[in-house]
Amino acid sequence: MSPSISTDLNDDASLPSSSPQQSPKLTSYNIEHPAVTATKPTIIAASTKNSTAIRHNVDKTSLHYVTLTALAGGIAGCSAKSLIAPLDRIKILFQTSNPEFKEFSSSYFGLSKAAKKIFHNDGFVGFFQGHSVTLIRIFPYAAIKFVAYEQIRNLLIPSDVYETNGRRLLAGSISGIISVFCTYPLDLLRVRMAFDTKYRDQHPQKRIMNGRLLNTFASIINEPTKYQSSKIATISSSKLYHKLLGTTNFYRGFSPTIIGMIPYAGVSFWTHDFVHDIFRSKILSKFTVDYSNCSTNNTMQKESHDHRPPLKAWAQLIAGGVAGLVSQTASYPFEVIRRRLQVGAVTNDGKYYSMVQMAKIIHGERGLKGFYVGLSIGYIKVIPMVACSFFVYERMKYFLGI
Repeated sequence: MSPSISTDLNDDASLPSSSPQQSPKLTSYNIEHPAVTATKPTIIAASTKNSTAIRHNVDKTSLHYVTLTALAGGIAGCSAKSLIAPLDRIKILFQTSNPEFKEFSSSYFGLSKAAKKIFHNDGFVGFFQGHSVTLIRIFPYAAIKFVAYEQIRNLLIPSDVYETNGRRLLAGSISGIISVFCTYPLDLLRVRMAFDTKYRDQHPQKRIMNGRLLNTFASIINEPTKYQSSKIATISSSKLYHKLLGTTNFYRGFSPTIIGMIPYAGVSFWTHDFVHDIFRSKILSKFTVDYSNCSTNNTMQKESHDHRPPLKAWAQLIAGGVAGLVSQTASYPFEVIRRRLQVGAVTNDGKYYSMVQMAKIIHGERGLKGFYVGLSIGYIKVIPMVACSFFVYERMKYFLGI
């Protein structure tokens, strides 16, 4: 005679509570008791090894989330910039048509020749000239960029239903504009210090300790501004007023930066997410997605953007590298114009040029090729930089549980 199984909760309730061996095993019969149902999310979050389950209830607008996102973004930016600092120095010297390195910019072996000259003149530390300012700038820049992207993306794409290419591109572009506006003066300082090839009579280490940063800062403040001959500038002759007016010099080349940031940051984030989608397709996901820390149920379900396991390291690096390649190609002409405007006070006898005027000057010097000077170095630099940046950021997010 087969035993009968009662599914009536009232029958079980009549059993003495002091008899643990007779306590109802509700989950064995797949019966949902309200008390069990209420505690399920907590049990799952505590027992699973998959951190995506824990991230499910993270409030993206909370200070905790914003702080951890900023930390992850800042570390990612500093790691990426340190990786390619020597190439960055050479690229700036080529883009700005530095007289001492102009001959190498169009040479097939220009990169190696420029590297040899820097090492001969300044030693190994010469490759990192201006890098201290880079790190001071890149941490807040990357932190603001990634925080802004996460917040704007959360507004534009609150769920997967709203996931479109246009919204992705817009979120990336706006985040890039916000971050570059907040940190642009530091970028100009970095370019000026990287452009500088003077003071060779001093030892490189002594030169760094001699206040080059403060001297560069002071020289930018004291340079003529585009408002110097305006009526507003002639009203007041106070030194304080002209010092304040001089702060506008820290935004030389800002117009092409903003215009170029739309294809750079926008295309970068869009391409990164697009390649992620390809790698997470049914055909490739078993090779590219790291399910090692995920429960079986999660691997069988469709993950949302915020609650999915990470890609394997090689796939993540490829996604970032492709994003860097595409974004660099789309925005490079604006970057060349920006660099020339940033050093314009040094190379153009202090004369101020607009973005259109500088574009005409570059075209007159070298034609269309002038807008792509140093692009080969740009590829060598940006592909590993963006790959490293996205890789470290995604890994830091996963490590921090966000």
